[in-house]
Parts: sequence; structure tokens; C-alpha cells
Amino acid sequence: MHRFYLPPAQCTGDQLRLTDREAHHALHVLRLRAGESITVLDGVGHALECEVTGLTRAEVSLRVRHRHFIPPLPGQITLLQALPKGKIMESLIQKAVELGVHKVVPILSERVLSQLDEEGAEGKREKWQQVAVEAIKQSGAAWLPTIAAPVPLAQYLARPAAFELAFIGSLLTERRHPRAWLAEAQAQLGRLPGSLGVWIGPEGDFTPAEVAAIQATGAKPITLGRLVLRVETAAIYCLAFLNYELNTTP
Repeated sequence: MHRFYLPPAQCTGDQLRLTDREAHHALHVLRLRAGESITVLDGVGHALECEVTGLTRAEVSLRVRHRHFIPPLPGQITLLQALPKGKIMESLIQKAVELGVHKVVPILSERVLSQLDEEGAEGKREKWQQVAVEAIKQSGAAWLPTIAAPVPLAQYLARPAAFELAFIGSLLTERRHPRAWLAEAQAQLGRLPGSLGVWIGPEGDFTPAEVAAIQATGAKPITLGRLVLRVETAAIYCLAFLNYELNTTP
């Protein structure tokens, strides 16, 4: 069944409309016909099974047959990703959506090559947010992550988010397996952490001073194995681990 996205405010009634980008895809790529069934995702947990009831040159009318609610993961995961070069970020966002991330914050650290002004940062954010929209449509994920505009590390650390547990991928010797930190946090809280942060450095990793500043906010250094992983591999490793643990731990 084909999937489409509409913002929550456009999914309140029993009659829905696809317009703009979504209508173009339905009309000119998929060539939908009246009577066909599709799924509409609103990005906040609802999957709406709909019937196509009408088509014009620029709009698709739908009737909602059933509404389903899919609960989120027990913990909200924020990926704090030092901005990689090229188009790696787009692929990384796609995988992060599939692995249940709640928010992605691109970080401009000392070893990040890209330097963006405010307008450029917002343009990137809009592009990446659309990548996330396409990813939930492809994967069927019911929750649309928030993609933040790239932010300098020092600016983010001036007002850091308060996570119940945060990891930082580390090449240092003082590090533990993420399961050890997760078990310790669960024992302290009496439950799984409700908010989790994952810090992943750029090519060449964060500088020692940056690592110290991040750890000063409470981030726990974790090992990702004996090999030095690429940026995107490290992020997927951490998110896959947390997705598995949050979905299977009692």
C-alpha cells in the first residue's frame, strides 16, 4: 500500500486532501485511480487507511476508513551528529528514521569543514526535514523526527538538553560498552531512560577539548568495538543498539 504524509492539522477529519508535492507524487508518479487504498501518516503516531475518492489535476481527495495509533519507543533518542561532508547526512537521516530517532541535531564542531550562515543552515534543515518525511513514507514509521538546523558545538553546549542518559562514541581508553551504562541508568531510575542522547563526532573525531566539554554535560564514553568506524557506521551502530534495547528490554 502506498504511503503519504500530511501534517497533523490536516488529518483531523474523515475527508482529507493531498496537494502540492504529495498530490504530484500520487497523480503523476503512482498514477492513482479512484477507489484505490493508500495510507496517510501524520508523523505523530497515526496511520490512516484511506480510499481515493476523487482526483483533479492538482489534488487528490480521500476518505478515511480506519485510524491506527502506533506508540513511540519507550525512550526518545536524540542524535547529536557532527556534520559529515558530502551527502552522508541525507543517508544518515534516512537510517536514523528507520531506527526510531526522535530528533537529529547537526553539530558544527572544530573538525567539521562546512561553515554555514543562518540562511544556509535553515536551507539545510528544510532539505533534511523533507528527507525525514520521505523516510517515514518509505519505512512506514509513524513518528516524524525533528531535524534541527546545524548549530555550533559551543552554542549547543551553552544550553544543552537534559538527557536521562547520553552516550559519546569515544576512541579513549576510559570507556564502557553502552549496555553497561544503560543497565546502570535503568537500575538508578527503576525504568528505562525516557530521553537519550547519542554524540557522534566528525571525520577525525571530536577534539580532546570538545570531548571533555561534552562529557561535562553528563555524556558517557562508550566503545564501538575494536575498529575505527566511519561517521555513518558509528551513528547506525548506536541507534541500532538503542532501538533493540528499548524494544526488547522488559
